[in-house]
Amino acid sequence: MFTGLVEGIGELVGLAPVAEGLRLTVKTSFPAGDLTLGESVAVAGACLTVVALNPPRADFEVSPETLAGTTFPLKKAGDRVNLERAVRLGDRLGGHLVTGHVDGVGVVREVKPGPAHTQMKFELPAALSRFVIEKGSIAVDGVSLTVNTCPGNTFTVNVIPHTARETTLASLKVGDRVNLETDIIGKYVARLLGRDAPAGEGVTPELLARHGFL
Repeated sequence: MFTGLVEGIGELVGLAPVAEGLRLTVKTSFPAGDLTLGESVAVAGACLTVVALNPPRADFEVSPETLAGTTFPLKKAGDRVNLERAVRLGDRLGGHLVTGHVDGVGVVREVKPGPAHTQMKFELPAALSRFVIEKGSIAVDGVSLTVNTCPGNTFTVNVIPHTARETTLASLKVGDRVNLETDIIGKYVARLLGRDAPAGEGVTPELLARHGFL
C-alpha cells in the first residue's frame, strides 16, 4: 500500500525483455541500504518488487499483466520515474490510499501553466470515468492528486509548485501517456452497487439512494 506522496525520482538505466515481461534497472534516489530484496516500490505508480540490488541501482520485474496495462512498453533508458516505498503501519497517510495496481493509461490533453500552479487535463479510458469524482483522489504516475473537474472521459487537476519540483509531472506535455489509478474506495462501492445496475449503467444517484447512501 502507498500514499501517492512521491519520495524521489529515479532514472531508468536498463530495460531487458524477460519471457513475456520486462526487467527494469532503476538508478534510485534512495540512500544505500534503504531498499531490501523483496520489498515493494511504486515505480511510476505501479507496485513492483525489488529482485536485485546494487545501490543506488535496483532491479524490478514487470509481469505480462502489468506490462499490458501500463506505460512501461513506452519507456526507454534515461526516462525518469516517480518512486515511493510502501507505507509502514503508523506512518501518516498524507495523500490517499494507493495500491500501486494501475487501472489504465491516460493521455495528457492540456497543460496550462499559471503564475504558480499548473492546470493539467487528462483523458482516461471510458470504463474508468465512473470512478472519478470532483474533489476525489486519483494517482497519476503514482502522484496523489485532487480532481477539480471530470467532464466526460476527462479530468483536470492543479499541480502545486512543490509537487512539480519533486515529481515527473512538470515534464509532461500534451500527448504523453501516464499510469492512472482511481480511488480504491470508489471502485469497491461501484462493484457492490453495480450488481443492481444494467450492464454499462454504472453507479447513478438513484442507485445510491436506493441503497441508503443519499
